[in-house]
Amino acid sequence: MTAKVINGKELVASIREEIKLAVQELANAGNQPGLAVVLVGDDSASAVYVRNKAKACEEAGIYSEVHRLPAATTELELLTLIRQLNQDERIHGILVQLPLPDHINEAVVIDSISVHKDVDCFHPVNVGNLMIGKPGMLPCTPSGIIEILHRIGVPIAGKHAVVIGRSNIVGKPAALLLLQEHATVTICHSRTENLADITRQADILVAAAGRAKMIKKEYIKEGAVVIDVGMNRDENGKLCGDVDLADVLETADCITPVPGCVGPMTITMLLKNTVAAARRAGSHVSHD
Repeated sequence: MTAKVINGKELVASIREEIKLAVQELANAGNQPGLAVVLVGDDSASAVYVRNKAKACEEAGIYSEVHRLPAATTELELLTLIRQLNQDERIHGILVQLPLPDHINEAVVIDSISVHKDVDCFHPVNVGNLMIGKPGMLPCTPSGIIEILHRIGVPIAGKHAVVIGRSNIVGKPAALLLLQEHATVTICHSRTENLADITRQADILVAAAGRAKMIKKEYIKEGAVVIDVGMNRDENGKLCGDVDLADVLETADCITPVPGCVGPMTITMLLKNTVAAARRAGSHVSHD
């Protein structure tokens, strides 16, 4: 048996086509979705992400603004900009690219973004809503993982899902979303003992540890579905995931490649959140 490598490009293209139609529909009704991305400093990886997000917005027909601020920008200046964006009716989603320079408090900045415009789902209110299963904004990478599983027809209910990684951005929210889909969920992390013994029980394995090619075939149950969230560089400087793709091909049933699947899907979910925020804003306006 050789694992099926998911065609992320095809998957993403079909969802973005759906988003494009939704954007068109809203724009025709006078409510074009708008996203503002704020980049502080000159982190090269962040600059690439921001460029990709702006391009994706343009292709989908979403109005977008990119605010590039110098690294010396004060916390107060950044908060002032966010306040302006919170009040701007053309903007339905606000994304502040992390990490921020050390002199700026990330938590203070995230808290200052309007709950209704927090398309990253980092605001404590949105995180709380996710925790209790209340409908609302969903975090981009974790909701992208669920979207991939749905689109490729993987049943989640009743399955054992193992998530490697406990970050607030991927690991914890991915576990919560899998739980909402009625999976039995185990979270593993850097202190987990006998990691391979646990991951080998997974019907669905989500690798989000941030360590290049750490997941080998001995970590994988025969016929498991593997979602690789990792974005690392291998010994040759080439992009790779947390899973050693070549090594697990004969064991897994299907696997997402790196690059080319979870990354583009994350941006796709950002667009989806922006459209949802615009739709909600439009419905509030019409009821006033």
